[in-house]
Amino acid sequence: MTSAKRLVLETLGWVLLAAGVLALFLPGPGMLLILSGLVVLSTQYHWARRLTEPVKVKAWLAAVESVETKRRIVLSALGALSLAAIGVLWIWSPPAPAWWVLDDAWWLFGGAVVGGTLIGSSVLGLGLLIFSVVRFRGRPAAVAHVMRMQTDYKVRVARRKVAHRRLNRRTGRRDRFWHGHL
Repeated sequence: MTSAKRLVLETLGWVLLAAGVLALFLPGPGMLLILSGLVVLSTQYHWARRLTEPVKVKAWLAAVESVETKRRIVLSALGALSLAAIGVLWIWSPPAPAWWVLDDAWWLFGGAVVGGTLIGSSVLGLGLLIFSVVRFRGRPAAVAHVMRMQTDYKVRVARRKVAHRRLNRRTGRRDRFWHGHL
């Protein structure tokens, strides 16, 4: 890989990761941005690859579980549509109501940017819901594949733990992070 491509990938990964951390505190798809950043960084760093594996397994499991019943599908769709409605309200930005006790500057702060982010999150959520319905609803083979993915991940984690314990016994180190010191 050329150094220019590596630099672009690393920069993109770190920018996505930082934007995801910020979006955790602001309206927006924070976890999705963090995962995107880690996926990009996983092309360069082993630690990022290890961090994406459990997230990938949990994301697939969440996709399967989100469409297990019609009630979950309807509630997820209503949640996404409600988020879009809040985004429209945010963009419209009506004056603060009489019951609002804080300064008017704190009423729907952020304006159109925050509203657009909320609408974008809603569209993304609806898209992921549609993807999950098409991919997993009424398809036991696809669900079984995700369950195997989870089992394989658990086996790899257990093997890593055993290897780590063996290495610590061989080197005389304790199995704890702080090596027995508090």
